[in-house]
Amino acid sequence: MTGKAPAAQTTTNSCGELAPERIIQQQFKRAEQHLSGLDSGLLEVLLPARRTITVNIPVELDDGQIRTFVGYRVLHNRLLGPGKGGIRFHPDVSLSEVSALAALMTWKCALLRIPFGGAKGGIACSPKQLSQRELRRVTRRFVSELGDNIGPYTDIPAPDLYTDSQTMAWIYDTYDALHPGENNLPVVTGKPMAMGGSEGRSEATGRGAVLAAERLLSLGAVPQLSSLDGARVAIQGYGEVGRVAARLLHERGASVIAVSDSRGGVLASNGDRLDLDQLNAQKAETGTLVGVAETRTITNADLLALDCDLLIPAALGGQIHAGNAQAVNARVIVEGANRPVTPEADDILTKRGILVLPDILANAGGVTVSYYEWVQNIEHHSWPLEDINGRLRARINNATDRVVARWRAFASDQDNGERCTDLRTAALVEALERLTSVLEQRGVWP
Repeated sequence: MTGKAPAAQTTTNSCGELAPERIIQQQFKRAEQHLSGLDSGLLEVLLPARRTITVNIPVELDDGQIRTFVGYRVLHNRLLGPGKGGIRFHPDVSLSEVSALAALMTWKCALLRIPFGGAKGGIACSPKQLSQRELRRVTRRFVSELGDNIGPYTDIPAPDLYTDSQTMAWIYDTYDALHPGENNLPVVTGKPMAMGGSEGRSEATGRGAVLAAERLLSLGAVPQLSSLDGARVAIQGYGEVGRVAARLLHERGASVIAVSDSRGGVLASNGDRLDLDQLNAQKAETGTLVGVAETRTITNADLLALDCDLLIPAALGGQIHAGNAQAVNARVIVEGANRPVTPEADDILTKRGILVLPDILANAGGVTVSYYEWVQNIEHHSWPLEDINGRLRARINNATDRVVARWRAFASDQDNGERCTDLRTAALVEALERLTSVLEQRGVWP
């Protein structure tokens, strides 16, 4: 499978610090302090998931043995529209993690003003240890177990960690076989182009991260760094997101000086920019980044501590925590992954003057272009790549403008006892205000 490649887990002194539900609850409570005049009961509606599903997935392996996997699908909220969120395959997938990621999707869609609610799914498995046939069986059985809990107008999956367009093709084909005679193309996004996929979808998350960072700098949020031209960048995670971001950064004049994956990382000799062509060839041939000419080998911990302008964690969650936040030497952290910075680390970074461009903005490119794919499937029409990239840029720019404006307003508010000085809280307040406004207008049924 070719989904996002995780970087090696970094250590932490507190297991509780990295608990997914704890991170989400803390972020929510921080934003709640800045939502004045709202009924606390309305806010309580927005935190818990609307529906959680756990299924057992018995599958016959290639050697004839029967093995049962556990899968999850969480629909967090449908205030703005159908549930939307990826399906990930990873040994560490849990209901707690999936629930937290579903909440992030709700906030992400609200911030980007996309008419979707939040959802997420996953299967606890080791995809690298399963054959293509076994992965296909696991996927198809998972879809059949979910039944009508997914659908084009109810809950729409997409690719995520270690899933890709092939996985989405299996999901579509299985769902379509169980629902004949309907237009089922919108049931899943991130499909192959030949099956109704969208131009630009595979690059959307990495492109969105670069666009958000570019806009942030152009707004003067970082002193003496007004553009990506000349910026020094380190990227943790060299899967789909990291690769695309690296290429687009180089096109804009930035220098990617270091990258890493689950097997280690490389730093350009003498601080020069990496040769991405050599890097990609090395990765394709050997499966690792280590060994590229004119580089030296570094660990993921080394990469997080590099002196750079932008640090892009594009791997797993919890990579920057209380145990290593003091070592970070970037001016801006762009969250290409979900939840890479813990609340405790957020506090440390904010006090040190390091900006964190939050995940619900920085990696929203994927769900944005997924929305465009969904619309194209409903309309039985396809949009050109230039149109899609232009729409993506406009939506990311608009969201970044609103977040920065709110951040600046909060930071200058002398009457604000709990002054907001971080972009994450500003983004969450922006998202939650939209959700509470819709909830007030719709009311609570009955």
